[in-house]
Amino acid sequence: MKLYKRDIFDQIKPYLGDETILVLLGARQVGKTHVLYYIRQYLEKNNHKTIYYDLEFPDLLETLNLGVDAFTADLVGKGYVPGENIFVFIDEIQYLDSPSSFLKIIADHYKNIHLIVSGSSTFDIKTKFTNSLAGRTLNFEIFPLNFSEFLVFKESEYKNISNLGLAGTNRIKEYYYEFVRYGGYPKIVLESSDEKKKLHLLQLVDTYVRKDIRDLAEITDIGKFNQMLKVLASQSGQLLNVSALARETNISQPTLHKYLSILEETFVIKRVSPFSNSPSVEISKNPKIFFYDSGLLSILWLNNFQEILLGSVFETSIFAELVKKYGRNNIHFWRTKTGQEIDFIIKKDNLEILPLEVKTNFGQFSQKIIKAFKNRYKFDSWEVVGINGDKKGKEYLYPWEI
Repeated sequence: MKLYKRDIFDQIKPYLGDETILVLLGARQVGKTHVLYYIRQYLEKNNHKTIYYDLEFPDLLETLNLGVDAFTADLVGKGYVPGENIFVFIDEIQYLDSPSSFLKIIADHYKNIHLIVSGSSTFDIKTKFTNSLAGRTLNFEIFPLNFSEFLVFKESEYKNISNLGLAGTNRIKEYYYEFVRYGGYPKIVLESSDEKKKLHLLQLVDTYVRKDIRDLAEITDIGKFNQMLKVLASQSGQLLNVSALARETNISQPTLHKYLSILEETFVIKRVSPFSNSPSVEISKNPKIFFYDSGLLSILWLNNFQEILLGSVFETSIFAELVKKYGRNNIHFWRTKTGQEIDFIIKKDNLEILPLEVKTNFGQFSQKIIKAFKNRYKFDSWEVVGINGDKKGKEYLYPWEI
């Protein structure tokens, strides 16, 4: 299997060899195992000893469930010499009966065993991890590919997407249309057949619903849950109205809130909160709903991949790119009671805010709302992201220039 570098590796690399347990979190099929393999390859190239456990194999799960003594004995059986430094990878750590106590003992008493583990969702992790791990773990969130990673996985001829020229820009646009159409799940990106891409995503949804939802969340009416997913997909980028959603899906509001929390904790959707310093003037209650992957969104909503570039799907792809760059809790939106709205307000590390509008065509953009926001919040920078039409200044960006 060919291993491609993911951007998250550069964030993980400085912590390799520390006493902290590294935890990779993310939805199914976003490439956590691929990242683990890449890290393992990197370590072995640098002459470090590694051992890999995939807990989807029942015999390995059974061994680790017996406890730390059984685990260390198994390491010895695999060639480990007690006392030497070793990197141990554990894929799907949430399958352990008591992962917290297992990890805590390793962290406290086996400093030379450096653990790098993966988990399919914060829902699993929250139900099984306890406060005893505080200060012992460092979490990294894995999302579907961003666009630059997409180009790497596609083995694109464009390694540098600045100063492209007209022909290069048009080719990169074609790549981005493909990226929006199919999304960033690695398996989908690497598959060449439209029909197989669709089948893989449908199977991903089915596996997610059967394993993450029905089993973990104890949901009995899968039909209603699937209907809710479809409705939510049609509303990506819109204000979330739970009472209206309850009427449309015939699901009670308390149950809907539970479902939404599970979808959020399993990295399928994000409820984006509004940015506001003036709740009396600005809407400050309803969040917006966004999916993390435009391909998954299209399959759930349209039962197929989009034929034309739909505004809501394009905006969803931009949201996902912003999350991967700035973090999922630093993305907001702005909306007033009079209907003025800015698609995204980004909170940067230096406490600056950046308003950002998304248009499929730059010609659709007007600075009127940006100016209203600027007058209220006294800032200098703003951006508009589009893919068609003419760019009119430095604030006008293609998606790959974000």
